Amino acid sequence: MATIHFIGGEKGGVGKSLVARVLAQYLIDNGKPFIGFDSDRSHGALLRFYAGFASPIVVDDFESLDKVMEAAADHPDSQIVVDLAAQTHLPLVTWMDDSGALELATEMGIRVRYWHVMDSGKDSVDLLRKLIDRFDDHLDYVLVLNQLRGDDFGIFDQSGERERAHGLAADIINMPRLHETAMTRIDARSTSFWAAANNADKELTGLGMLERQRVKIWLNKAYKQLEKLDL
Repeated sequence: MATIHFIGGEKGGVGKSLVARVLAQYLIDNGKPFIGFDSDRSHGALLRFYAGFASPIVVDDFESLDKVMEAAADHPDSQIVVDLAAQTHLPLVTWMDDSGALELATEMGIRVRYWHVMDSGKDSVDLLRKLIDRFDDHLDYVLVLNQLRGDDFGIFDQSGERERAHGLAADIINMPRLHETAMTRIDARSTSFWAAANNADKELTGLGMLERQRVKIWLNKAYKQLEKLDL
């Protein structure tokens, strides 16, 4: 059956949409069918960069969130990627509780994975603690240490949450750092990561030859992290 990937982390600016975009590109490049849902009402990244694959949802609307589960049931060969905007944890949990979504997913054989995207700060660790306190072993977890938002994760390492996550069989991966100028130009042109790495038309991508090479190296590193997961 399908897998639903909730790309979250609750805190704004940790790189949730970046991770959703990398996952989407990875699935496309590896020929894995996926359906995207974007909950950001102001500047949804999946809708912007992968419009042909994504639809908008409203997290505080039960009928809108129902579409996620229905897509997983109707397309059992697909990965369902949900890019969660900041401050959407409470309505998501309310929907799960009131709808029995996790119990239904178990009955139907649908896997539910929550990707907790983290920067190097304490807030991300505190939010992870609350997430695990709430769901314990009822979710599959992927912890993403986003090196574009810091490279020293000592607070996380010393918090005891890494060991706690390991005890719940959580996957922990790194999102490698990309040179800031390249990322800025990719975003400014609304370029897919495939085009940024492979399209030599500088007028289209804004990237020079070596910048494209840096993007290609970065994307390969990111894919090696994703290859650790059962996707």
